[in-house]
Amino acid sequence: QMLWSKAFCRCPVLVLSLWFCVEAVPIAVDKTKVETPEQKLEAPQSVDTGLHYDRYLREVIDFLEKDQHFREKLHNTDMEDIKQGKLAKELDFVGHHVRTKLDELKRQEVNRLRTLIKAKQDVEGGHEMNHKALLKQFEYMNHMNPHTFEVEDLDKLIKSATSDLENYDKDRHEEFKRYEMMKEHKRKEHLKNLDEEQRKDEEQHYEELRKKHANHPKINHPGSQDQLKEVWKEFDGLDPNDFDPKTFFKLHDTNGDGYIDQQELEALFTKELEKMYSPNLEEDDMTEMEEERLRMREHVMNEVDTNKDRLVSLDEFLVSTNKKEFQEPDSWEWGFLLKPETLEQAPAYTDEDMKLFEEQLAQEESNLNQKNVELQKQKEELERQQEQLNAQKAELQQVT
Repeated sequence: QMLWSKAFCRCPVLVLSLWFCVEAVPIAVDKTKVETPEQKLEAPQSVDTGLHYDRYLREVIDFLEKDQHFREKLHNTDMEDIKQGKLAKELDFVGHHVRTKLDELKRQEVNRLRTLIKAKQDVEGGHEMNHKALLKQFEYMNHMNPHTFEVEDLDKLIKSATSDLENYDKDRHEEFKRYEMMKEHKRKEHLKNLDEEQRKDEEQHYEELRKKHANHPKINHPGSQDQLKEVWKEFDGLDPNDFDPKTFFKLHDTNGDGYIDQQELEALFTKELEKMYSPNLEEDDMTEMEEERLRMREHVMNEVDTNKDRLVSLDEFLVSTNKKEFQEPDSWEWGFLLKPETLEQAPAYTDEDMKLFEEQLAQEESNLNQKNVELQKQKEELERQQEQLNAQKAELQQVT
């Protein structure tokens, strides 16, 4: 299960459907010989998708994949029909032992969410909850029925996962942009606390690190013939003169499903990234390395994945190897904005982004300061009331 589950962290419903079918028992086999006893329905291995309902999603997939009727329908269901909920209706025909497991999973998930919400309420000290955000936590299931897993639950789960996973890369880019702006903000705040000579030394050191990071070997264009030949030589141990695209594809389709998925594709960029980044060097930021890996993968997918299913088929791959861009590519100097500029020329954020970010930070700091003032006043009032109570207690003791 590990091999087919790993790609799910960034793929939509189409990939979901492919994984349902991977390692499935052939439909032509006698059903009596392949029916899975209830006690063998074990949970899948942990492969984090990045979603807050990750475990629930993976376990539902795992148990449904074990039902032969559901697998057969999945083979014959169009992707648009899946998105429109037609596949979800097949839940009514799965085996009883699978439905029982799904019911149990849903009850466990509802209890988990309730526990998390109660914990959050306790932490926030009883403040009124944001009801819109609360409902968002439950939108991947029918929470009005917390006891049984029904067709509506599967429909909601498919639609929610499709939408959330399609936005996964976008969210990662936004997180990275915030990371870069926060890093720059902290650097500038640090400089403010230095005297003129220290500030000058710090700025000089910063520029030296930037130059060291930029001084690396030439980066091959991701997905180009030169880049893939280097993988062929360094990782596959083969002669670059014998490079064969079809053989290369089969070598790097590591789970053997006939596609290079996004994680398998990202693995091809390791050698290029090692030219630019090292965890042992001060000038290299490994968070930036992962952003560069993501950008490389997106670029290749945009060029090669012609049907936009977020998978590279053998046919798509072979077509791409006949293009001029594959054989005679430009050097990779794209940085983080996917245009022909270096990172120094094109940072992950604009001056306007940075201005808005610092305004938000200032507002957040102002709000925190105001809250601290209010808390201090409350503390002083409580201390005053305690002093009054102590004085009253002392008077009563004198009277008695």
